[in-house]
Amino acid sequence: MLNHALLVLGVMVVVFAVASRLKVSVELSMLLAAIAGGLAHGSGFSARHVVDGAFTYFDVTLIFLSATFFMNIVKESGGVDYIVGGIVKRFHANRFLCLLFLTFILLIPGALTGSGSVTVLVVGALAAKVLSEMGIPKEKVTAIIFLCAAMSAAAPPVNLWAMMAAAGSNMPYVGFIGPLGALSVLGALFSMFWLGWKGSPIDAAKVAASIKVDARMRGWRVGLPFAVLIALIALSRIFPHDFPILGLPLCFMLAAATAAAVSATKVPLLRIARDTVDSLLPLVGMMIVVGILVQAMSLSGVRGLISLSVVTLPLAVIIGALFVILPLSEGLVQYASAPLLGVPLILLFNMKGIDPVVALSAMAVMWPLGDILPPTLVVGRAAVMVTGYDGSYYKGFVKATLVPALFILALSTLVVIFSGQLTFLKALG
Repeated sequence: MLNHALLVLGVMVVVFAVASRLKVSVELSMLLAAIAGGLAHGSGFSARHVVDGAFTYFDVTLIFLSATFFMNIVKESGGVDYIVGGIVKRFHANRFLCLLFLTFILLIPGALTGSGSVTVLVVGALAAKVLSEMGIPKEKVTAIIFLCAAMSAAAPPVNLWAMMAAAGSNMPYVGFIGPLGALSVLGALFSMFWLGWKGSPIDAAKVAASIKVDARMRGWRVGLPFAVLIALIALSRIFPHDFPILGLPLCFMLAAATAAAVSATKVPLLRIARDTVDSLLPLVGMMIVVGILVQAMSLSGVRGLISLSVVTLPLAVIIGALFVILPLSEGLVQYASAPLLGVPLILLFNMKGIDPVVALSAMAVMWPLGDILPPTLVVGRAAVMVTGYDGSYYKGFVKATLVPALFILALSTLVVIFSGQLTFLKALG
């Protein structure tokens, strides 16, 4: 059985490598690898397993589709422009407060959708414009946008890596808000202030002129949809026996309806819905293909082989290598790294007395940093695109991210090590 699993794994790796070499997209390369693994296993092209795998993360897909639709309505109605313009108008003379509020604005889209790409696309260009006017070099601006986008994807309530690993290990997605929030906020703040503290005073008039804010827009029009969203999520937790559990997709859709209803201008819902689906097709495809790949690996014994290889390593070696393995695996196979590596690691940590919720939270903050690495470069390329950075990708942009990224990785590793002493963080969520 071991030799058979190794053979199937070898076939998958070769097919994935050849497809990637031929410039096939990562999603299709993973699908071809899954199909090749099924053929090598001898089960043939099983439609049942393909369909089963495709629907593994259907609920997660609904969450970030509905959440991104909500954020796009807020953006289309002028809410993002209003918030960023207000920050510049009120705090342009105070660099600390300006950077602080920009950090939280960058955290919100990814925290609600689970995708760093959404953060870059929704608020990245506006934030980059403000940061550039603060005298920050373009490579540092691009690094800030990427790092805050990565931390927004890691931030609660929606962290796809934690959700997928928890689902694979039959662990409820409960108690993650505190540890995920603490790590992601600290990581984003360190990145923003390390890279953006030095610069020149902001020209508020110039920035305000470049941001078009609807004169009819008011703070309550922006805040009410978010208040509805928070209330719907909180009520089911505060009154678990009296208030129905609506589910996050329905909560986001109701918040989106509220945002459209209170918008100062008529919002083109059908166009926004179409654009949302178009922009998220790569992510949706990735989630579907990840499920199929994991299904093929489970069927052929490859997933068990990977799990066995992981759990038999010395614990000190595993923890010491997390800050390298997790980002690299994310850069290689993106979200597939969570069920493939996260599940066996969580089971091992639980067996060794390491708190699985806190440890998984720390790991889920390390994973999105790999979105700057080849071959995928998903969020990294998006950050370069929205900021207009035309310098060296590695010698300029990636180099600028090194110190904040190492801080985040070191902090997350320490949280894994001392997870038993940090269980109080789970009570925060």
